[in-house]
Amino acid sequence: MSQITSVYPNESGFFWPAEWQAHRRTWMCWPSRAECFGGKDGLLRAKQACARVARAISGFEPVIMAAPPETAAEAKLATGGKVEIFEISLDDGWARDIGPMFLRDFAGNLAGVQWIFNAWGHKYQPYTHDALFAKHVLEATGAKPFSAPMVCEGGALHCDGEGTVLTTEQCLLNANRNPGLTHSDVETLLRLYAGARKVIWIGGRFSDRETDGHIDNIACFAAPARVIVGLPSSHSHPDYEPVQQMIRTLHSSRDEKGRRLEVVSVPQPERQRLSWSGQLLQTSYINFYLVNGAVIIPAFDDRKYDAARKVLSDVFPDREIMQIEALDIVQGGGGIHCITQQEPAT
Repeated sequence: MSQITSVYPNESGFFWPAEWQAHRRTWMCWPSRAECFGGKDGLLRAKQACARVARAISGFEPVIMAAPPETAAEAKLATGGKVEIFEISLDDGWARDIGPMFLRDFAGNLAGVQWIFNAWGHKYQPYTHDALFAKHVLEATGAKPFSAPMVCEGGALHCDGEGTVLTTEQCLLNANRNPGLTHSDVETLLRLYAGARKVIWIGGRFSDRETDGHIDNIACFAAPARVIVGLPSSHSHPDYEPVQQMIRTLHSSRDEKGRRLEVVSVPQPERQRLSWSGQLLQTSYINFYLVNGAVIIPAFDDRKYDAARKVLSDVFPDREIMQIEALDIVQGGGGIHCITQQEPAT
C-alpha cells in the first residue's frame, strides 16, 4: 500500500455514477484476438454480433468503436456507419475490462480511473496495447486521469452510484492479480479511486475461469439497495451453491446508507453448453447493458429467456427491452456488458 501517492479521485470531488444514470455515449472495441473465439471463423461471428450490439445501442446514444487501423474500415462497414470509429491498436476487444472507469463531479467535470490490466491474470499474450487503452481513451475525452495501483477489470466491479460496490473475492483477491493484498487493502483502494464507502464481498468459487468470477456475470445493482442475481435453473449447475451463498450474503448485508438489500432473482438459461474450448459456456442474463432509455439483453436460444425478460422488464419498467443474440460473443469469454463501457453525461 506504500505505492499509493498523489491526489485521489474521491479527494477531488469525483464519484462513480451508476450505469442507469444518463450516458454521453458508449465505448466499444472491435474484436481482435482470434484465440479467444477458437479461430478466424469464431472471430468473424463475434465481430458480426458485436456490430449488432453497436447498431442497437446507436439507436439510443452515440457509440464510439475503437478498432485497429487495419480493421477500421471493416468495423465501419459492419456497423453501417452508425458509430464513430476510433483508430487505435488493440490486442483483444473487451471494452468493459480495458476501458477507463469513468467518474464525474457535480460541476460537470469528467475523470477516469486506469486500473492495471494484466489480461485476466496473464491468460493471454500480448496485452500491451490493451493495458494502455484506458489511458488513450481518457486523453481522447479530455477526462482527468487517475492511475490506480491495483490489477482490476471493469467487469470485476459494480456500483449503486451512492458509494456501495459489489465485487468477488475470487477475482480481486486472486493471486494472479493482486498477490498479498487483503480485503482491507482492496477496500482502501476502492474508496480512494471508486469512492466506495461500503464494499460487499461475494465469496465462493464460480465456474467462470476466464475472468475468475467477474461480478457482472453474476449480480448487479438495478437501483440503490436493489440487486439482481442470476439463479441457475438446475441444482446440478456448478454455480448453484455459490449463488445460494451469494444470496445469503446479500440478505445479511447493508449498503453504505445502512439499508437492507432487496434481492431480485433472474432465471438463468436452462441449457448448459460447452464453449469451443470445452469449458462451460458462461451464458448469463445478468450480463445486460443499460443505455439511455433501454436495456440491451443477451439471448441464447433458451426457454428461460421469456421469464428472464419478464423480470428485467418489471425491474426497468420505463426502459425499452432489446434482445440481441449473444452466443457468438460469449464464446470469447464475455457478454454484452463486457463489450461496452459507458461514458457518463456531465
